[in-house]
Amino acid sequence: MEMNLYLMMEMKYSNNQIKTHFLYPATLFVSKDAYIVDTILGSCVAVCLYDSVENIGGINHFMLPFWNGVGLASPKYGNIAIKKLIDRMLELGAKQKNLQAKIFGGGEIIKTDTNMFKIGERNIEIAINTIKENKIRITGQSVAGNQGRKIRFNTETGVVLMKLIQKQDYYEK
Repeated sequence: MEMNLYLMMEMKYSNNQIKTHFLYPATLFVSKDAYIVDTILGSCVAVCLYDSVENIGGINHFMLPFWNGVGLASPKYGNIAIKKLIDRMLELGAKQKNLQAKIFGGGEIIKTDTNMFKIGERNIEIAINTIKENKIRITGQSVAGNQGRKIRFNTETGVVLMKLIQKQDYYEK
């Protein structure tokens, strides 16, 4: 069912010529206009924000939980990316009280003996904590596990479609 819904949405938007955007890691995207924003996540996390009154949507894609104060404070880091996303939403006219969040990603897709860095887990934690600290309601999430995710976010409706990405073992011949 999920796959069929995803394909139906692809067909619907390809026929209507809605604008699309691919979101790369360490970036964010916010728009009042209708866009379909695609991104692919492993241990990275994406936070989708939506104001259902003003119909403004935004999404980020961050790689690491915290900026340590050295170098550029970029959206590569969760604590920076989420704050910048909220600020950009408010600049475009969204109201803090109307914001809803959906959180995706944070899978531990690289298997190690100890998984001592737990990047995915720490990315999820910073996302949830920062959203709650900003008194934004979390209306959906698909996080953790050991698979990647492809998500498709509609900035006009706040709808997010997601497909799990199956791991593939690659080997040299």
